[in-house]
Amino acid sequence: MTHKSLTLRFLLIFGLVLGSLGLYAQDLDAGKTIFRNNCAACHAGDMKTNLTGPALGGSQERWADYGGDEALYSWIRNSQAMVASGDNERANQLWNEWGPTVMNSFLNLTDDDIANTLAYINDIYVNGQNLGGGDEGGPVVAAQESDNTWLFVGLAVLLALLSVVLARVVSNLNYMIKVKETGEQVQRRTLVEVLTSRGVIAFVVFALIVLGGYTTVNNAIALGRQQGYEPTQPIKFSHVTHAGIQQIECQYCHDGARRSKHSVIPAANTCMNCHKAIKNGSQYGTAELTKIYASTGYNPSTDKYIENYDQLERGEIERIYKKWIADQYVQSTGGMDDEGEQLIEDQWEGIVEALTNEETGDDKVAGPIEWVRIHNLPDHAYFNHAQHVSVGKVECQTCHGPVEEMEVVYQYSPLSMGWCINCHRQTEVQFAGNEYYQAYENYHEQIQAGTRSKVTVEDIGGLECQKCHY
Repeated sequence: MTHKSLTLRFLLIFGLVLGSLGLYAQDLDAGKTIFRNNCAACHAGDMKTNLTGPALGGSQERWADYGGDEALYSWIRNSQAMVASGDNERANQLWNEWGPTVMNSFLNLTDDDIANTLAYINDIYVNGQNLGGGDEGGPVVAAQESDNTWLFVGLAVLLALLSVVLARVVSNLNYMIKVKETGEQVQRRTLVEVLTSRGVIAFVVFALIVLGGYTTVNNAIALGRQQGYEPTQPIKFSHVTHAGIQQIECQYCHDGARRSKHSVIPAANTCMNCHKAIKNGSQYGTAELTKIYASTGYNPSTDKYIENYDQLERGEIERIYKKWIADQYVQSTGGMDDEGEQLIEDQWEGIVEALTNEETGDDKVAGPIEWVRIHNLPDHAYFNHAQHVSVGKVECQTCHGPVEEMEVVYQYSPLSMGWCINCHRQTEVQFAGNEYYQAYENYHEQIQAGTRSKVTVEDIGGLECQKCHY
């Protein structure tokens, strides 16, 4: 009984260690999601650079003498309330340094949410992981996934060594018990005999089956999923600037969402509606806008489209847009210098890289911009944007997340079958004033009679297989 108790205790301790490590990884992942969705629009992802808001690395240390975590949590939830009270010196310091820029309130965040976010911030700050997205001074949205492979490999080796030690201990205890019970010397089992015993082999086979099944099911479920996918686009288009600061309606650019199956990627002509007048970007100057001009054949120097643009040689196109970039540089600095010359060359190389395709051999600058698709449902799944946007009155952010806070757009939702089904189960249909749903007379009568409080998508057939897989 003694050796069994010892074995159970060892296994319990290491089970707790393994569980705590898994919880730690899960907390970091949760903190990353919260940071990405709520903080990344204003705070740099390296946690060391000041942007619209201050660098977040080391925040807990800086608040230690001003109320510690309790005060910091209150600041995160409602900074303006602390500023208005004037009771916290650290809050006053931040407002004096960063005002009148107002930090959003996050009253919905729990203590666990904030703790997870601070753990993620501290992990990036201390370990210095490379972050994706953004460039010089631009807000960084997404972080690379934490790689815990070696941690789990080391843990597996440690557990394996512990198993060998415990097996040896159990073997020695059994040996001593037999000697004590029989009074005779019996042959001691070697380590090889212990490790090749039926019990050990059965356990190893069972563990491999469980691990193989878990891995197979996980990979099958994740097949084709790309939540968090954030590709580099040919043009650095900031949704923070357009949808956030300028508050341009989503359907102004993605006008197909209200009238067709696809939301459509806006043509460059949509961009030109504004950028005939706005020729210098707030973040990148002429670098990104000139790519649009070169794509469409618009000469910003003359405010006219170039005739027979698609027939011009690369050298002629290069002279037109290099002149435009040079004129803007001279206008802003008062003269041309070595830095300006380098800027012109860098921006032209950027235009060529964005608008040509080496893989297909297409070296023409003129032509449509090849945006990289982010959201892509399987071919066997049917989804209609108009049905959800125009009829269902579903907000774009419901599926795509807070795009107005994304410097670089990424896939916010998993877009899995389970995710869609849960949404249909929970989403209440907006019956009032919606002509599309007038055919459901029974539901209208039940609502008026007070026998039904709401109708969900599930009630009107939203879980029928053929709705999405016909």
